[in-house]
Amino acid sequence: MLQSYAGNSNAVEKVIHGEELSCNDGLDLMNNENVFVLGAAANLIKKKLTGNTITFVASYYLNYTNICAASCPLCAFYRKGTESDSYTLTIDQILTRARIAINEMKATELHIVGGFHPKLGLEYYEKMIREIKNEFPSVTVKALTPAEIHFIPHITKNSVREVLSRLKDAGLDALPGGGAEIFSKDVRDIIVRGKCSGEEWLETARIAHDMGIRSNCTMLFGHIEKPQHIVDHLIKVRELQKKTGGFITFIPLKFSLDNTELEQKGLIENESSSIYDLKVIALSRLMLANAMKNISVYWVALGKKLAQVALSYGGNDLVGTAFSEEIFRAAGKITGTTIQELSSLIRDAKYIPLQRDTFFNIL
Repeated sequence: MLQSYAGNSNAVEKVIHGEELSCNDGLDLMNNENVFVLGAAANLIKKKLTGNTITFVASYYLNYTNICAASCPLCAFYRKGTESDSYTLTIDQILTRARIAINEMKATELHIVGGFHPKLGLEYYEKMIREIKNEFPSVTVKALTPAEIHFIPHITKNSVREVLSRLKDAGLDALPGGGAEIFSKDVRDIIVRGKCSGEEWLETARIAHDMGIRSNCTMLFGHIEKPQHIVDHLIKVRELQKKTGGFITFIPLKFSLDNTELEQKGLIENESSSIYDLKVIALSRLMLANAMKNISVYWVALGKKLAQVALSYGGNDLVGTAFSEEIFRAAGKITGTTIQELSSLIRDAKYIPLQRDTFFNIL
């Protein structure tokens, strides 16, 4: 039966026999392979690794500030601090939101990210995490992307390792996967301004993993990238994962165009097609098959209907409830859902829903 999906594709045949795909294999699949063949192969690998279940986490998104020293053309969220809608939450405000998230919404995870605030000291982040963990010791604090962790030493004059060590002592459990964008310099230099390089992001994640702090990893697609940039990103993620085993899940993030500089300057006129989105998700599963068990489908960026389809294109996880998500909302996306709705979406797609924690332990 596996052979019937391979057709004339050597790359598909390789992956269904457990072989690792090369850069050229990935390019062949992106450029030449029928999306339905890609999806069928990715679904076979997914079912082999995770069966007929789809997971999600009850997660509350807490964006502590939108003030950012960077000014990335891909972002609709950042402010410079002079605008009327600029904000930085106090620790008391953060705790108030955490209480709502945990006591009322039953979140098991706080996903905490923000801008690169040019004046917040390391003590702010330490106190934020410590106060949350003092009040809610069982909640998972997944805070500060590798990009944020890389930025903080520019303000505090600590090393990345010192920053991570102090945050871990304060109660940090894991890192979110944001800020990875696309690692290739030629694309990154256009879509990112004032943020770490791809190599610096990977090195920050490596240090975290070496210290026992696991993380997610993302890839922003659907903007100005070409197939070779997608494949390069996946291979770099795969190589680090083979060294550290520290990535929890890989999340292909569809770029949201509205209110971004890339849209305003006419560099991108339309968001990527659903066919392209499904190809990228399926390729992620196939390229990472032997290194990473979990491929997460971010319904906030894709929309709920396409996210359901993507569960048959290699995705085994719907990320989470994303209560109070603000970054994609700034780019025009609808970001509300419930545990019950995610379970229904999964059942309607003919899969078994399972609620998990941050580290994919089933609850």
